[in-house]
Amino acid sequence: MIELCRVLKHYLGSGLTLRDVFKQQANKGPAPVRPVARRISEELEQGGDLEHALEGEREHFPVLFVSLASVAEHSGQMPEIFGELEKYFLMQQRLRRQFWTMAAWPLLQFFAAIFVIAGLLWILGMIGSMHNSKPLDPLGLGLTGGRGALIFLALVFGALGFLVGCYLVVTRVLNQKPTFDRLMLQIPVIGGCFRALALSRFCLALRVTTETGMSITRAIRLALSGTGNAAYEAVQAKVSASLKAGDDLTTALYDRTLFTEEFQNIISVAEESGRLHDVLAQQTEHYQDESRRKLQAATFVLAALIWLVVAGLIILAIFRIFITAYLGPINEMSNF
Repeated sequence: MIELCRVLKHYLGSGLTLRDVFKQQANKGPAPVRPVARRISEELEQGGDLEHALEGEREHFPVLFVSLASVAEHSGQMPEIFGELEKYFLMQQRLRRQFWTMAAWPLLQFFAAIFVIAGLLWILGMIGSMHNSKPLDPLGLGLTGGRGALIFLALVFGALGFLVGCYLVVTRVLNQKPTFDRLMLQIPVIGGCFRALALSRFCLALRVTTETGMSITRAIRLALSGTGNAAYEAVQAKVSASLKAGDDLTTALYDRTLFTEEFQNIISVAEESGRLHDVLAQQTEHYQDESRRKLQAATFVLAALIWLVVAGLIILAIFRIFITAYLGPINEMSNF
């Protein structure tokens, strides 16, 4: 999407037609784009417009792109609008990379800790077999030796698989992803991170859509859809109904779980002063920085929790080894 928007911005700004741009993409564009661009090019060559060509390709494009491309074609502001869409998708890419970059280390620590504990079970089992003694049970779960290590790994990864399965059932089968995402927003530290990510996308999408001159109702629906968060997408109908009833934007967006009180106050002042576009641009940058800070905090907390769990298991193992290997023989001698 980034590459396509960049090409559309530059080529259309240079005076080329949509048909020429999509023909070029069909021949020399990225491999995933070529078949889609070829079909759109053929539609345009037959006299169709971009709006109808994209309607048949909705599964390949985000809703925001399809809607704004239609507005761009009718308004004659195609280079400008595709330039804004390029910024939007660049921000999406940057936030996604930022999230996985910061989440990679705690995840690595977690899985390393699992294998360290499994290795401990295996080594202690080998030591016990070498001395023809009862293998030490550091976790007190009856898991010792290579067999115990395999059972431990199976239990841990089985539990993770069960959690993933529950998530898929709740979000895909029961269609409760909006409820799940709303609950995630209320979790300390993590919720603030997800909210900042969603609001940065919301502000950028709303600024882009309102600048095209489309109705505020349609702009809000597209901006909520552009957050990538099901909890925000689920309130599209309610917000649209509120705006159609004559409420201002601040009233329509009143939801303390999704929009902070600070954000609502800023939007209210922006509406009254007529500086909504400028304020949305400032808020986009603010929430990008906020999401970065909160993501760092969430990563720190997650890493700390992992280390606490690992430290707890190691301390438990040390005490059990001490009790079994040292106090056990002493108790036996005293009883004798």
